[in-house]
Amino acid sequence: MSAVKPQGTMLGHPKGLFLLFTTELWERFSYYAMRAILVLYLVDQVQNQGGGGLGWTQADALSLYGTFTALVYLTPLIGGWLADNVLGQRKAIYLGGALMAAGQFTLATPHAWIPGLETTVFYIGLGILILGNGLFKPNISTMVGDLYEEGDHRRDGAFTIFYMGINLGAALSGFVVAWAYTHFGHTEVVNGQEIFVNNWQAGFFCAGVGMIISLIIQFLFAQKLLGDIGTIPAAKLEKQRAAERGEVRKEPLTKVERDRIKVIMVMGLFTIIFWAGFEQAGGLMNLFTNDFTDRYIGSWEVPTTYFQSLNAIFIVLFAPVVASIWVRMGSKEPNSPVKFALGLFLLAVGFVFMMGAVVEMNGDPTSKSSMWWLVGAYFFHTMGELCLSPIGLSMVTKLAPLRIASLMMGAWFLFIAAANKVAGFVGSLIGHGGTEEEQLANAMSIFSGIAITAVASAILLYFMADKLVDWMHGAEEGHHKSEEAALEEEISITGEHEAIIKEAPKA
Repeated sequence: MSAVKPQGTMLGHPKGLFLLFTTELWERFSYYAMRAILVLYLVDQVQNQGGGGLGWTQADALSLYGTFTALVYLTPLIGGWLADNVLGQRKAIYLGGALMAAGQFTLATPHAWIPGLETTVFYIGLGILILGNGLFKPNISTMVGDLYEEGDHRRDGAFTIFYMGINLGAALSGFVVAWAYTHFGHTEVVNGQEIFVNNWQAGFFCAGVGMIISLIIQFLFAQKLLGDIGTIPAAKLEKQRAAERGEVRKEPLTKVERDRIKVIMVMGLFTIIFWAGFEQAGGLMNLFTNDFTDRYIGSWEVPTTYFQSLNAIFIVLFAPVVASIWVRMGSKEPNSPVKFALGLFLLAVGFVFMMGAVVEMNGDPTSKSSMWWLVGAYFFHTMGELCLSPIGLSMVTKLAPLRIASLMMGAWFLFIAAANKVAGFVGSLIGHGGTEEEQLANAMSIFSGIAITAVASAILLYFMADKLVDWMHGAEEGHHKSEEAALEEEISITGEHEAIIKEAPKA
C-alpha cells in the first residue's frame, strides 16, 4: 500500500469531498435520467415501426418500477459486504460504475435492432444496472465519512455538500433527457393520424454517457485527492489498527456498538415510511403529471420530465439555507430523530397539495389540475427530504462500527429498498386500466392514506427521540467519544455489574 495522503482543503473541507461530489453528481445524473423516463417508456404505446414504448398498463409499469427501485437499494447490502471484506471501496466503485454504464447502453438499444426481443433486452439492461448500483452506491457514501476523523464537526456539513452534488445531477438529468427523447423523436402516421413518437432510447443513451463521465473523473483524480482512502477493505484495515494498538476483541460487537446499531435499525423503519411516500415522484406522481395536469404556459407545454427536476432544484437552492438554520440554532438544534419526525410531517403536507390537485378536478379528468399543486408538493417533499436523507447518511457513518461501515450503509439502503417496493405497490393501486374517473378516485385515496400514515409516524418518532439519543452513546454530542472512551465505558459498566453480582446474597 502506498503512503499517499489526501491533498489539501477547499472551503474548509478535504478536496477529496469535491471529487466524490462530482463523481456522484454524474452517477446520479445517469440514474435520475433513466428514472425520469422509465415509467413513461413502459406505458407508451408501441408504434408500427417499432418506436415508442412497451405498451404496459399503468399498474404493471408502477409495479415494475417499485421492484426495480427496491432492488437498486437492496443490492448495496451485498456490495457493501464485498467492499468491506474483499474489494475495497475504490475497486467496488470502478466495477459498479462500469456495470451501470453497460446497463444504460443496453436499455438504449433501438427497438429496430432487436425485433421481438425488446422486453428481454429491457430486463437484461435493468439487471446489469441493479448489480452495478449495488457495488457503487454504498461505497461512495461511506468514503465521504472516511474523509473525517471521529468527532469532526464538519461531517454533517460534508454530507450536505455531497447531497447537493447528488441533486445537481438529478436536476440536470430531467432537462437533458427531455431534450434527448424529443429531439431524436419522429412523427408517424398511425390509423390515418399523424403522431409524434418519443425516442426513449436516446434518453437512456444520455444516461449511459453520464455514467462514463463519472467513471473517468474518479479514475483520473482519486489517488491524488483521496490518497489511500478506499483502497483497503475496511475489515482488513480495522484488524491492522487493532493490532497496532495491541487490542484483541473477544466479541464481534461491544455494547455501545450494539446500541448504536439498534438506532440505525429503528430509524430505518421510519425511513421506509418516508421513502414509500416520497418515491411516488417517479411513479404515480409522474403519471399524474403526464395525464391529469395542465402543463401549458401560454402555447408551450412543459415536458413531464421537467417536473422530476423540481425536487433536485429545490435541494440545491434550499440545502444551504437548511444547513444554516441548524447552525444558527446552536444548542437548540434538534437531534436526528426529531429531524426525521419533521421530515415525515413535511411529507404529509406535500401530499395535502396532491389532494388539492385531485379536488380541483372535481372528478372530471378532462378539466386538468394546475401545475402549481405539483410545485407545492415537490417543495414540501424536498424540505422533508432535507430533514431526513443527508442526516440519515451522516448518522450511519457516525454510528456504524468501522469494520462493517459499508455493510451498515448497505443495510440502510435495504430499508430504502423496502420503501421503494412498497411505493410501487401503493402506486399500482391506481388501477389496472380502469376509467380515468376511477383512477382519480384511487389517487385521492392513495394521497390521503400516505399523508395520514406520515403524520402518525412523525408523532410516534418524536416521542421516541430521547431514548434513541441515549442509545447513541454520545455520537450526537459536540465532542464525540473516542472508541477507547466508549470501550472504557463498557468495561466500567461490566465491572459494576460483576460487583453487584458478587455482593448479592446467594439463592
